Amino acid sequence: MKINRILAYRVELPLHETTYKWSGGKSVNVFDSTIVRVETDEGVAGHGEVCPLGPFYLPAYAEGVRTGLRELGPRLIGCDPRELTKLNRVMDAAFKGHPYVKSGIDIACWDILGQATGLPLCALLGGRYGADFPLYRAISQETPDQMAARVAGYREEGYRRFQLKVGGDPDVDIQRIRAVAARLSSGDRLVADANTGWVQHEALRVARAVRDLDVYIEQPCATYEECLAVRRLCGLPFVLDESLDDIHMLLRALNDKAMDVVNLKISKLGGLTKTRQARDLCVASGIAMTLEDSWGGDIATAAIAHLAHSTPSELLFSTTDFNSYVTVSTAEGAPQRKAGRMSASDSPGLGIRPRSEVLRDPVVTIS
Repeated sequence: MKINRILAYRVELPLHETTYKWSGGKSVNVFDSTIVRVETDEGVAGHGEVCPLGPFYLPAYAEGVRTGLRELGPRLIGCDPRELTKLNRVMDAAFKGHPYVKSGIDIACWDILGQATGLPLCALLGGRYGADFPLYRAISQETPDQMAARVAGYREEGYRRFQLKVGGDPDVDIQRIRAVAARLSSGDRLVADANTGWVQHEALRVARAVRDLDVYIEQPCATYEECLAVRRLCGLPFVLDESLDDIHMLLRALNDKAMDVVNLKISKLGGLTKTRQARDLCVASGIAMTLEDSWGGDIATAAIAHLAHSTPSELLFSTTDFNSYVTVSTAEGAPQRKAGRMSASDSPGLGIRPRSEVLRDPVVTIS
């Protein structure tokens, strides 16, 4: 089996809540997503999705996905999509860096492998654990009372894990955390995610002001060194995300005991192949994980679901259902949340069928 064509489609994903806000005044109203289709000479086609959280979250941007595919794609024609490790070595040799560009291709090739073997991806990624898994809900940055009301509403829908977007004025963030914590019950989990928005002294001040609460602190500062200093002084459970962008940084963080939970994003690491490597390293090290991506719709959610469902339940801290945040459905068969939980498809591959009427004409064609 050989790759004989690669296509990319641009899809806009508006939000049900109109806008999504986080630290530093950053916000997105409509997400720009790229759906990647990899076709083979045997008629099997796979799909992946890459949707950066705007150009100011990670070193990634939407048009960069499509531009990168135009550069990288021709080097992959004739490769066997089922040889995932070899394919990733080819991509890394042909196109230095830019892991997010490679992510959609890698996911699509996993989809092909699943279809070729007749197995769902979670079986190929390690095996299915349990009947379903818990989801978290991200709470966009608003006033303390508005965020508390959002949490109360989502709790009624069945969510028990909440990722609170903080990283603003420390005094207001303390109020945000306390207002939300007051709405929670035993068994709920609260993460205060600063998305690099605090400097070190601010992070410590907030952590000490809420140390009587059951709350996790996530990625408080921009640099790994600042985060490590806060981790060693704050005394609260600690999550790292943006600082860990490859396997080498993960190894360093594990050696430094820099976190209790790690957030692994598929496109940040370059696809399912490398995220699975990182996931399995965390499993071997006993480190819990949030498994997700920067953003996306049905196809990204399907990939996240298979990765999450193939992770030992005791080490899956949480994951998310991005397709419930947006108003556009790009594929049939995508997983859907039920009372704050989700399960991966039993169908071969990702288990999705893209909606051609939504994708329309490709913006990139490589053959």
